[in-house]
Amino acid sequence: MSEANIGIILNGVTGRMGTNQHLIRSILAIRDQGGVTLSNGDTIQVDPILTGRSEHKLKALAEKRDVARWTTDLDAALADPHNRIFFDASSTLHRARFVEMAAKAGARRVAPGKSGSSAPLAIYCEKPTAVQTAEALRLANVCRDAGVKNGVVQDKLWLPGLLKVQKLIDDGFFGKILSVRGEFGYWVFTGHDPDHPAQRPSWNYREEDGGGIIIDMLCHWRYVLDNLFGPVKSVSCLGATHIPERVDENGSPYACTSDDSCYATFELENGVVCQFNSSWDVRVRRDDLFTMQIDGSKGSAVATLRECRIQSIEDTPTPIWNPDIAQPIDFYENWKLVDDGIDYDNAFKVQWEKFIRHVVADAPFRWDLVEGAKGVQLAEAGLESWRQRKWIDLPPL
Repeated sequence: MSEANIGIILNGVTGRMGTNQHLIRSILAIRDQGGVTLSNGDTIQVDPILTGRSEHKLKALAEKRDVARWTTDLDAALADPHNRIFFDASSTLHRARFVEMAAKAGARRVAPGKSGSSAPLAIYCEKPTAVQTAEALRLANVCRDAGVKNGVVQDKLWLPGLLKVQKLIDDGFFGKILSVRGEFGYWVFTGHDPDHPAQRPSWNYREEDGGGIIIDMLCHWRYVLDNLFGPVKSVSCLGATHIPERVDENGSPYACTSDDSCYATFELENGVVCQFNSSWDVRVRRDDLFTMQIDGSKGSAVATLRECRIQSIEDTPTPIWNPDIAQPIDFYENWKLVDDGIDYDNAFKVQWEKFIRHVVADAPFRWDLVEGAKGVQLAEAGLESWRQRKWIDLPPL
């Protein structure tokens, strides 16, 4: 067994998601556990370097989280052969510029006609990779033409609740899957009340800045549906801007120009019908911020972020419609908690470890930028469906 140390460029992680999920709960957690173990027993330790525009923010975050390296000179970080992975968590409209920079740097790592002249550079980034399918595919082609390995964050595939659903599918618990229903979201305060500041950045609610819940969440639902239940064939989507004004980070009111709620129905190629509601304007009265119910001929399941409950055909009650009496059935009974005894890790961290193994040891990793483009395709089709008020079919990419 041997140990190696690789540099990881973390670009734009001073924001909420980048700091919490990717820096603290993924890369620093991997560092603190001693690195990533490969199939041959070797260990790969991570050495992060923070990059961005604000020297003040980078320095403060690095000192707070005991990160030794940070810089505002991204070109220098990309040129350093010690750094093997470039990760981007900047806002969507800035993604293309950074991916192109990293792809060019990756192509320069290996001289034409030679191999192994320098450690290759791989690209990993948040979703959505763009706001238009053509642009998302272009970025995938840029990475392909540069010969760099690449990946996109598809974290929800490793949520404990969804991993339990996958195991139920593999075991044939559902029989024939009939339909899937998802409810996602919570109340995001507008910022008008000083006692309740907004929990999400203001750009999320401005279309001109790449905001909107359709472009955000339909990218997630694409990979969840494709990987668990079957490829998405078509979509019918209605968006809404329920709250027209919010308050930004400087305390100034601004007009909301993007959708804050999305009501979508998906038809899969295998005939399964899926309905997903996504909203920043909903108060939660359900088991979690995200719940997904799968109904099949032999049984049903309700999954949350971490848990999953099932009801078999044998345990299904027989209700009688009678609004003149109190409901005699407790519909929360006869659902069994799936307890597999597994201690699940953070979903973002799990995918990071898979990508690191892919980069260093060529382990399989199918969630590349083309897969990311599929999410953008569904979001773009959802927006088009809303505009035309019709079903939109998805051609293969």
